[in-house]
Amino acid sequence: MRTPEQVRGILEGLAREYPLADCTLDHTEAWELLVQVRLAAQCTDERVNKISPALFQRFPSAEIMAQATAEEVEPYIHSCGFYHGKARDIVGAAKMLVEDFGGVVPDNMEDLLKLPGVGRKSANLILGDVYHKPGSVVVDTHCIRLSNRLGLVDDMKEPAKIETALRAILPPEECSDFCHRVVYHGRAVCSARAPKCESCCVREFCQTYEARDRV
Repeated sequence: MRTPEQVRGILEGLAREYPLADCTLDHTEAWELLVQVRLAAQCTDERVNKISPALFQRFPSAEIMAQATAEEVEPYIHSCGFYHGKARDIVGAAKMLVEDFGGVVPDNMEDLLKLPGVGRKSANLILGDVYHKPGSVVVDTHCIRLSNRLGLVDDMKEPAKIETALRAILPPEECSDFCHRVVYHGRAVCSARAPKCESCCVREFCQTYEARDRV
């Protein structure tokens, strides 16, 4: 595990390298992000961003989506894969938003998890990016990989456990930005198969890099 000083060094190194800690899904409101995070499952953000304009032009609000059928939505999201299930969840979530939440995307974990297709990762992304809730830890594949390599967690694979562990050591107000930055860093430098350690902005604090140097 890393010391508080090492954790701070990791946060500062990532912040210098990736000062704009933005979500890579192009959205303008909570409804759009809710739909997009469902579409992004086993699909690239790039692909989701590409199909989003036409989708939201046709279904610009939860109220309009709630009146649709899954079959009407499917042609707009076909290229994102698993479109039957995704369309069903999106329409179901829209109906629940209208019927139970006045058409407004909830601002708390408990209610977000009631929506079809929404898990803790998606809920934390919405809470952090839309509602700016402190302590919103989005555990995706990049976060799992980098948190273990950096030594922020100790050989953990379960997202819920990693979420709890990171929340315990990261400043609450920096959780969301950290998660966005590890996505950028995971794609650009610390990939799964060929990490570019010599180009890494936080290698001096990296547990995996330290172990490699000892060999």
